[in-house]
Order: sequence, then structure tokens, then C-alpha cells
Amino acid sequence: MNRLTTSWGSHDLTRHPVDPRDQLRAWDASDEYLLDHLEGTVLDGRRLVVLGDRWGALTTSLAAYAPVQITDSWLTRQATRENLERAGRTAGGLLTTQDPPPDRIDVLLVRVPKSLALLEDQLHRLAPALHAESLVIGTGMVKEIHTSTLQLFERIIGPTKTSLARKKARLIFATPDPGLAREADPWPYRYRLPTGIGPMSGRTVTNHAGVFCADRLDIGTRFFLGHLPSSEGAARIVDLGCGNGVVGTSAALANPGAELVFTDESYQAVASAEATYRENADGRAEFLVGDGLAGLAADSVDLVLNNPPFHSHQAVTDTTARRMFADARRALRPGGELWVVGNRHLGHHVSMRRIFGNCRTVAGNPKFVVLRAVKR
Repeated sequence: MNRLTTSWGSHDLTRHPVDPRDQLRAWDASDEYLLDHLEGTVLDGRRLVVLGDRWGALTTSLAAYAPVQITDSWLTRQATRENLERAGRTAGGLLTTQDPPPDRIDVLLVRVPKSLALLEDQLHRLAPALHAESLVIGTGMVKEIHTSTLQLFERIIGPTKTSLARKKARLIFATPDPGLAREADPWPYRYRLPTGIGPMSGRTVTNHAGVFCADRLDIGTRFFLGHLPSSEGAARIVDLGCGNGVVGTSAALANPGAELVFTDESYQAVASAEATYRENADGRAEFLVGDGLAGLAADSVDLVLNNPPFHSHQAVTDTTARRMFADARRALRPGGELWVVGNRHLGHHVSMRRIFGNCRTVAGNPKFVVLRAVKR
């Protein structure tokens, strides 16, 4: 746990879940820069919205003004709840990127996300609630703010400028233009898959903004689709970290009698997976937003398919992958299998062997490997 101290108070903040092996803080210099800049700003009586707060640092610090937080991350919502509870505070609302946005926004604070597409989609959704007197300020690390980022604010909100950098962080100031002619929100995006990838060949997928590789099939998933298990006899199959659901939907098409579970911590991802599945398959399926397989009972599934991330926002870490593997072992029935695709250099086989006691390489190329572990 770390303490963030600004003019808005001093708060003990953590990420969720807390992993003692990680030393990652629940805020960075961009959060501090924005909070310092806001000192003296009148917030009383103004509808305050915080978009893209990473772990609730902004929402918790400004909780006295009942901010409405909007996030795509289940883990962020949980961390925010815990940080608010620790501070003895409540928010004005914890919304997801799939929820209807507020109808009026007087102050909009934007923590620039890693995904430019997610920023584009959310600015389109929130712009109608802004008015000429609205205060719009974005924040992010210098490496996260590009010319294209500023162009989005300019095109969707209005005239935009930036601050000087401080501790490698920068602020963005956008002046809402109620008369601005905006193009339609291009999200969600649909495209047709290539051939030669199994049951999903030539079929259409749906991607909401922010989903990994939202405009094309990523090469890791493509390699995985070519080496999925036959899954015969698997009554319950999980697409863990499902993204747009193409892997789980492929497994469903190959096993019409199986029940599918799609789970991800991203609300955008689960919405994409459900749209992809509904268009291409017809069977029993469940769509869960949450922390891995925490919502599933132990010994309740036969097969887990997983393409784990190796980033937590900008930080490179294998923490998420390790937790996914441990989650899978708990949820699998004896004899059940975990199949994973990952970059060869990440060494997932080491973690899988430690957790399962076994791991076999099913397929590989110079960049990716498909690994299989069995619950004994």
C-alpha cells in the first residue's frame, strides 16, 4: 500500500488485486499533476466525471465532490471501491463504458487510456453532455500522449492545447465547442476473418473500442486458432481473457453440445465476445465480467483456453498470467486441461509447470508457443 498526498488530502491507495510481489503504485505522476493543477478550482455543485481512472486515485482524491467514474475495467472498479472505503468516502457513481453516460457534465477529467480507439469512442459518447462552460482536462504520461491523441480531443471536443511536461507527465486542455460538427462514432467495428483458421474461417467478429487488436485478427490468436484441441467430451469450456470471443466461439462451433463461458475484466471485451458469439453460434453460453475465473466454482470446467496479457496498462508484468493459470487449475475438474498461447520469450511454461506440475508444448513457431497443462 502507498500513500498519495496532494492538496486534496492524503490517501492510502492500492491496486486490485494486491500482489506483494509487485511494487506497482495505484497512481503515477500524471494523476499528481492533474490533482495539483485543480487546486483552487471550484468543484462544489458541478457535475464531475472522471474517465479512465486507472485504480481510483482521482476518484478517491476528489470523492468530496461526488465524482462519477467511468471505466472499462472491472479491476479498476473494485480497486476504486476498496480505496474509497478505506478513505471513508463514496463516489457519485461507478459506471462502465457500456453504461449510458451522464446527461450533463460540468467537469470532465480524462486519464488518457492506452487505447486510442477507447478514447475516441468515449469522447464521442460524452461530448453531447458537455456545454460551453464545461472544464475538460486530460492527463497522461508523455509517452502516452501523441499528436493523434490531441487531434481526437480537437476533433470531438473542441480547440485543444497541452501543458509543459512535469515528471514526464503532461496535461491536455480542451475547450468544448457546442457547434462542432462531429463524425459518427465508428465503434463498434466489425470485420470478416481470413480463411484457414478453423471453424471461424470467413466469419464476422465484432469489436468494441479498446479490445486488443480491434481492427484485425492478431497473429497470436491466429496461431492459436490453428492448434486448438478437438475438445471432444468437454462439456464446459472457458475462454479466459476472451477479448472479442473468437477463440471461444471457434470452440463452440467445433463442439455444438458444449457450454461456453466467456470471461474478461474488460466490459468492452465481454460485450464484443457476446456479439461475436450471438452472430456465429447458437448454444449455451455465459458472459462474465470479473476477475478471471473467480465467479466459477472449483472443479466445474473441462477446458480453459487462454491468451494471457503481459501488460498492466504501461507496465510489463507476468502477474496477470500467473493468476490466470492458478485460477484455471482451481476451476478445472481433475483431468481438465489448460491451453495457452503466448510469446515464446515470456516463458509461460515455467509458471504452468510450477502450478500444474506438468506442461507440454503443443505447437510453436519463432514467435509463439501453444502450451498444454493437465490438472492431475
